[in-house]
Amino acid sequence: MREARRTTLKDIAESLGVSVNTVSRALADKDSVGVETRNRVKAEAERLGYVPNVTARSLVLGSASTLGMVITNPSNPFYSQLISGMEQRCREHGYSLLLMATEESLDNERRAAEELLRRGVDGVLVVTVQEGAEHWRRFRSAGVPLVLINRDVPELNTDLVGVDHVRGGYEAARHAVAQGARTIYFLEEDLHVSSVADRVEGYRRAMADSGLPIEPDTLIKVPTRRLEQSAMPWDPSEAYRMAREVVRTAQRPMAFVAGNDYFALAVYRVANEESLRIPGDILVVGYGGHPFAPYVIPSLTTVELPAAEIAVSAVDHMLRRLGQPAAEGPPEQILFPPRLVIRASSGGGAT
Repeated sequence: MREARRTTLKDIAESLGVSVNTVSRALADKDSVGVETRNRVKAEAERLGYVPNVTARSLVLGSASTLGMVITNPSNPFYSQLISGMEQRCREHGYSLLLMATEESLDNERRAAEELLRRGVDGVLVVTVQEGAEHWRRFRSAGVPLVLINRDVPELNTDLVGVDHVRGGYEAARHAVAQGARTIYFLEEDLHVSSVADRVEGYRRAMADSGLPIEPDTLIKVPTRRLEQSAMPWDPSEAYRMAREVVRTAQRPMAFVAGNDYFALAVYRVANEESLRIPGDILVVGYGGHPFAPYVIPSLTTVELPAAEIAVSAVDHMLRRLGQPAAEGPPEQILFPPRLVIRASSGGGAT
């Protein structure tokens, strides 16, 4: 059976006995078309099931009213909140959001950039894999605004909106020190991106300010598995194995500060298997503020990330750029402070 043909402006015009130009102006609510004619055209368009061709319209108007969003892994709870918040903010301002996921792959990111250029989006919000910048420079050359989210690429010299991860890592480690821990193990993913490096830097600063040494084995780089398993950004299995080695050999009192809440769950399992009490024997601090944090036993102290604020700020910043060529304003870096939420796993708050 042959697929039904898409209704066109010409179909509506022929049905009503008016010109295509009249139909186009009526659907665009132009004052040059009388109210009665406009109402007749709209009613006929609805009866015939007319759907505007957005691509063709964008060629006429010079704007697609669409922002591209490139993200590494939408299953990351933080990024899924960003997507939801940005989509809502775009909708409020009459824009659509075109989402593409790269799964930390440079090849996927290059393909996404090419597709967004081809589609003629008005601007791009991107969580980059931080490998190479030439494909993003093409947007700058084309006059298309680019706003980086959460991960910086200094050579692009463009806007960044994200989390102050240095502060987040610092507050997590300092809290463990304040609770009496003197040996603090930092479990962080071995992934070469700025957010990871910033959390490690925050941990280093906290230890230095506390007068505590960072031993060769206290900064634990957990092998990344996200390149093998896209369904979840962090695989706790390696963190579990490495934390188990620590608790079987280390002297206490000690604490684990995890670069994400999934790694903190790995420590919970180790503690249970080794008959260690949290927080009696070891303190645990997570990162990310994932939804399960208040419901594990004991409830997990974690660093919550301001996803909603970042989503609104990033879209609003992009919309300002769309009305102001990049040359008229220097690149801006907007970093929102995360919030340490103290719960039972670090000796504070309710169980």
